[in-house]
Amino acid sequence: MTPKQPNDWYSTVANVYTSEQRTNWYSTAADAYNRVRPRYPQHLINRAVEWAKLPDDAIILEIGCGPGNATVAFADLGFSMICLEPNQEMCNLAQQNCIQYPNVEIVKTSFEEWQLEAGKFNAVLAATSFHWISPEMGYSKAAAALQDNGSLILLWNAIPIQPPYDIYQLLQEVYQTHAPSLARYEARSTQEESLNGFGQAVIDSGLFKDLMSEQLTWEAIHSVDDYLTLLGTLSPYIRLEPQRREALFVGIRKVLERNGIESISVCYLSVLQVVQRIL
Repeated sequence: MTPKQPNDWYSTVANVYTSEQRTNWYSTAADAYNRVRPRYPQHLINRAVEWAKLPDDAIILEIGCGPGNATVAFADLGFSMICLEPNQEMCNLAQQNCIQYPNVEIVKTSFEEWQLEAGKFNAVLAATSFHWISPEMGYSKAAAALQDNGSLILLWNAIPIQPPYDIYQLLQEVYQTHAPSLARYEARSTQEESLNGFGQAVIDSGLFKDLMSEQLTWEAIHSVDDYLTLLGTLSPYIRLEPQRREALFVGIRKVLERNGIESISVCYLSVLQVVQRIL
């Protein structure tokens, strides 16, 4: 996932897809998302707690928790959490993944529909989810939910849409045939610029201050099966017609097999951004 600038991403999605379609966006990919999407580096979790100055009894509101990929890391530190997730399949997975944390409540609702509990939370957390929220509502409602000294914590895992460049070159013909919209290679610098834009947009809202950010790059090796499963959880692939997506994946698999490639190294970019509410 590589989110665009806040207004660009949200307006593109909101103008094309209904609220119900956005709610059900990951329904067919929920299990795969839970299984192969990367978790967030513990170093960034610890840094978020430090920068947000979270007390041991902190209460965190999480926006769009998905299956709990970030939730578990914060719950494991003992924090109480109210986690909002509009998708039923994701809610079910989050409840399963957080069953051992009695202080974590998973609520099936969107952030937009959630009834504001003003001034209640030490932190509002959004892990690769804030781009799904209208910027006009997201900044103001997040600020209103926070205590006077509260922080907005944004975590991102940017997943490259394409494999390493040498493998991408082998697959270019397959992409041009079945998914030309995905054929353009995206540089890592594009991901970094996009994510930096999100942090700056929060500051530009005039509701937050003192942007602190840190990023990590790290690699994981996936089998071909897991790599294709991972691609199937990314929005550009979800948007493809099912038959076109299946033909693309069959083509990718054939090329990789023909070249004796049994695993793919994926370079992930993880980013933390923390801002403080302006009193």
